[in-house]
Amino acid sequence: MDPLELISVAVWSFAVSFFGGLVGLVLGNLRLPLIVLVGSSPAAAAGANIAISGLAALTSAYAHWRGGRVNWRLFAWMAPTSLVGAIAGGLIAGILPERVLLGAISLVVLYGAVEVARYKRPEGGDGSPTRMEFFLNAALVGFGVGLLGGFVGLILGSLRLPAMVKWAGVGPYGAVGTNAAVGVVVGIGGLVGHLPSGVDWGILAVGGAAAMPAAYLGSHFTGRLDENQLLRAIAVVLVISGLALAAQAIFG
Repeated sequence: MDPLELISVAVWSFAVSFFGGLVGLVLGNLRLPLIVLVGSSPAAAAGANIAISGLAALTSAYAHWRGGRVNWRLFAWMAPTSLVGAIAGGLIAGILPERVLLGAISLVVLYGAVEVARYKRPEGGDGSPTRMEFFLNAALVGFGVGLLGGFVGLILGSLRLPAMVKWAGVGPYGAVGTNAAVGVVVGIGGLVGHLPSGVDWGILAVGGAAAMPAAYLGSHFTGRLDENQLLRAIAVVLVISGLALAAQAIFG
C-alpha cells in the first residue's frame, strides 16, 4: 500500500475516533469509504473497519468506565446478543443487497437523531420500562443491531445508542458509555464473522493504532458537557452519520 494511503487512513481514523469517543460512537461508517478505497477488497476492508471500530470502542469504553458512565446491567443483557448477531451478520455478508440495507439503516439513524434531540428525562419514574421490558428490549436491540452491523462491516452504535435512550430508559451519559462498551463485543464478533472472507491486516494495524488513542482522548471530554450539550452533540453526529450512510447507499 502507498505510504500516502496509510497516512490518510491514520489521520482520518484519528479524527473520526476522537469525535466518536466524545459521543460514544465509533463512527465506522464515516471511516469505511476511505478504507474500501485503499483496501485490498471490499470484504477485507469491511472486516478491518469493524475491527478498528472495536479497538476504538475499547479505549473509549475504558475512559467512560473510569468516568462512571457504563450501565453494566444493560451491558450484561445487550452484549451477548450483540455478539451472536455480529457473528451471524458477518457470516451471511453478501447474501442480501447491502445498498438497500444501508439505505434503510440511514433512515433509522436519522429518526434516532430526532428522538435524541427531543429527549426529556422522565419525571417521577414515569416512562421507564418494566424489568421484563428492559431485559427484552436490551436483548432484541443487541441482536438486531449486531446482525446488521456484522453484515455491512459496521458496529452501528448510531442505531443502538438512540434505542438505549428511548427503549431501555438509560440517560444520555449512561447510553454513551454503555454503547462504547457493547461496541467492543460487536467489533470482536464482526471480526470473527469476517475471517472466512478475509481481513486487510495492514489497514487494521494502521487504523487501529490511530483510532485507539483518539477515542480515549475524545471520551475524556464527555463529562465536561452538560446533558443538553451532550444530547445536541449526539444528535448532530447522528445526522452526519445517517447522511453518510444514505450517500453510501445511493452512490455505492
